Amino acid sequence: MKKIDFKVNGSPVTLHVGDDDRRVLLDVLREDLGLTGVKQSCDRKGQCGACTVLVNNKAVRSCLTKIADLEQAEIVTIEGLGTPDKPHPIQEAFVLSGAVQCGFCTPGMVLATKVLLDKNPHPDDDAIKEALRRNLCRCTGYKKIIKAVNLAADVLNGQTTIEQHRPDLSAGMIGVSHPRPNALALACGTAKFAADIQKDGVLELAVARSPQAHAIIKKIDYSAAAQMPGVVGIMVASDIKGSNRLQDDQPLLCDKKVHVMGDAIALVAAETRDQARAAAAAVLVEYEPLPVIETTDQALADDAVRVHENSPNLCYVHPQIKGDAASALSQSDEIVEAEFSTQLIHQAPLEPEASLAYFETTEEEEEPKLVVVGRSINIHHHLMVLQGAVGWENMRYEQSFIGGQFGIKLDITAEALAAAAALHFKRPVRYVCTLTESMWITTKRHPFKMKVRLGANRDGRLTGYKIDFTLDNGAYMSVGKAIVNRCLFMLSGSYNIPAVEAHGQLVYTNGAWGGAARGAGPPQVNYALESAMELMAQRLGMDSLEFRLLNSLQPGESISTGQVIEEWPYPGCLEALRPHYHRARDEAAASKNSRYRRGVGIAGGSFGIGRGGADRSNVAVELMPDGGLTVYGSISDPGEGNDAMLTQIAAHLMNIPPSKVHLVTRNTDQTPDASTASGSRVTYMSGGAMVKAIEDLKQAMTEVGATGYDDLVAAGKPTRYLGVRIQDATLLDPKTGLGAPFESRVHGVQLAEVEVDTETGKVRVVKITAAVDPGTVINPTIVEGQIEGGLDMGAGMALREEYIHGTTTDWISLKFPTMKTAFESEIILLETPRKKGTLGAVGVGEFVLLPTAAAIMSAIQDATGGTRICNLPATPQRVLDALKP
Repeated sequence: MKKIDFKVNGSPVTLHVGDDDRRVLLDVLREDLGLTGVKQSCDRKGQCGACTVLVNNKAVRSCLTKIADLEQAEIVTIEGLGTPDKPHPIQEAFVLSGAVQCGFCTPGMVLATKVLLDKNPHPDDDAIKEALRRNLCRCTGYKKIIKAVNLAADVLNGQTTIEQHRPDLSAGMIGVSHPRPNALALACGTAKFAADIQKDGVLELAVARSPQAHAIIKKIDYSAAAQMPGVVGIMVASDIKGSNRLQDDQPLLCDKKVHVMGDAIALVAAETRDQARAAAAAVLVEYEPLPVIETTDQALADDAVRVHENSPNLCYVHPQIKGDAASALSQSDEIVEAEFSTQLIHQAPLEPEASLAYFETTEEEEEPKLVVVGRSINIHHHLMVLQGAVGWENMRYEQSFIGGQFGIKLDITAEALAAAAALHFKRPVRYVCTLTESMWITTKRHPFKMKVRLGANRDGRLTGYKIDFTLDNGAYMSVGKAIVNRCLFMLSGSYNIPAVEAHGQLVYTNGAWGGAARGAGPPQVNYALESAMELMAQRLGMDSLEFRLLNSLQPGESISTGQVIEEWPYPGCLEALRPHYHRARDEAAASKNSRYRRGVGIAGGSFGIGRGGADRSNVAVELMPDGGLTVYGSISDPGEGNDAMLTQIAAHLMNIPPSKVHLVTRNTDQTPDASTASGSRVTYMSGGAMVKAIEDLKQAMTEVGATGYDDLVAAGKPTRYLGVRIQDATLLDPKTGLGAPFESRVHGVQLAEVEVDTETGKVRVVKITAAVDPGTVINPTIVEGQIEGGLDMGAGMALREEYIHGTTTDWISLKFPTMKTAFESEIILLETPRKKGTLGAVGVGEFVLLPTAAAIMSAIQDATGGTRICNLPATPQRVLDALKP
């Protein structure tokens, strides 16, 4: 054994290391010292930068740093740089600049910034991008991070102070960029994500998973695995208490058949995570392979094997019929016909799945209560595995901080396995996925195939639209039916199309299964529509912007569902973009004859707020003795800014500082059901429910002349009030696809400027300008950050990202966006208060993805003068192919 002495945050540490010790600095910091501000994402491949710490004033990736190399080292983690009570200026700069969204990447970013500014006190943007190139972020698009580094540099150089950048409370709460309530905890590494939470006596879990995509399970032999060091027990399907179901067509542990590579077969519990994973690898399974259905064409063949015996591969269809599209198209002066496809995409939050489950007994409760800790407070309603095992009254769900979401964490993965294991072993258990495993077991953005026909007359007005679209749903249903429906909700985009005919179909295959992903369906069909709009403008010889303006919906006209709209501020977004559009076209014209050609493209979108159809949110408020307000509701904030929205609106309505608003949103014992953080619904639905509760509280105070808590209590009035918001909307008729799915919408237009290397086919996004109207803007910095992050994600969809099940296993193979791919963006926020909005506001986060890919494809075509690329992503080879005569 070798003795290693070093210091961590100024405190001495001594370790004895054997020659076979495989642990790295990351393990020591997190497991031995409890410094969980150091994060793990990339399976110790050094790809993400989330584990960055300082070793002798150098930024190192602790997942690659051997303990034997630390003799006499001085190590600083995020906890040693600053605390919420005494933060470092860099941490405060990140908070005030809006660089903290989900916050999972923030500690590593902050420490990498510290090293940069120590060496280079005046970095330009290129130097910042170079220094932080190994630190990944999925939320921000990097713009606010670059802004934070610049602010930190100015503060440290004495050019400004942190105080000068704090928002003035006298400026009010609405339209002011107050910091997120938890941003400082995230920047200082004290916020706890699921894998950070410790519990005495916890067993670590690992899962034996199928390498087969489609096979019958003949035999499971875990006898040897059960005898391995540290193993406490191994579970198979027959050991599960309650239902062995994640959803109707998906078992928690497979016992008869596997439907996709990565299906869970056995669950191992051991004293350490390494022991559990070693034993899981030793579980032997005998399979009888079945034909693998890889594509929707294979699945729909007459002789195709069924993915699920009790369901046809064509598992859902839904039409939409508005008017007579066939007749309208036959009488049109011009027809555009095209086929488009979009790829399978991993939503790619940096945090892999993790969950903790344990039993808790209190003096007030006779029976132990099962506590499940995970990523989405609403998910506990869907833990089918617990039905019949424990009643809801005997369980509690606690939400940890969430390292990004983008729809992927609405489905159940780690939580159900942890709950089942806790019920079986009667001990605290924790399940932490590897990144590769996380990619295997989570939902993806559905790949689409779309055939469209768009008609218009010579005057430029649209006449009819026909689209047939097919979704590869993969092995399990998840929310596939809802995705088809959501496509139909927003099928006609931002435009007045008198006649529409659509046919959407969902198909099972043996691939990764689709689920909720930012935008959840409309980004794919809007890509096809906006691409067809551009082709039609070219056919008619019309300007792209003018053609869209001519065909924009107006109040009193109807969308493809037949719903007549009352407000439609989309034309204002086009007009706001007009000067930027003309400037960009003039600049691009100068590069037409060079190798590096510039191009410009625009596209728009209109996104319905909420899940679609009837929706409900319940939020309670309570006046506190100190005059503060506590807000109760199961309202997740995976980085979107929901906590800030609730805080600022409550402070505004109660005329109190934000520090006196207390949120209780992450514990099901204390919160009414506000439903999911999805569909950009939280501001509209949960914010609206909170407003109603506050109105009722203030009405009660007015009735008795109360000025505070004591007066209200003395008058015999309650101090707690429940607010309910119900969206008066309908789902679609199953035969016609008609209905009124939303009360309100967010609108926007994006202008993409790209540079194409005509020799290599590589495309560089130069700038995207986005004009967005989300109604009243509660917090401009947060809204901008949501848009900037969405633009970056949209560029990835357009140009590089594609998930291939079994091949895409890490951030490099995913082609994750980095500082090096970051581009300039400009956000134009328009504010048309919505009649039914929360103080006039609606959501914005999911909308952003709708126009981006189409705008970039139009810009590529404009740059090259070649044929349009219809199949995403626009890889260099596809770009070169489009250049061929």
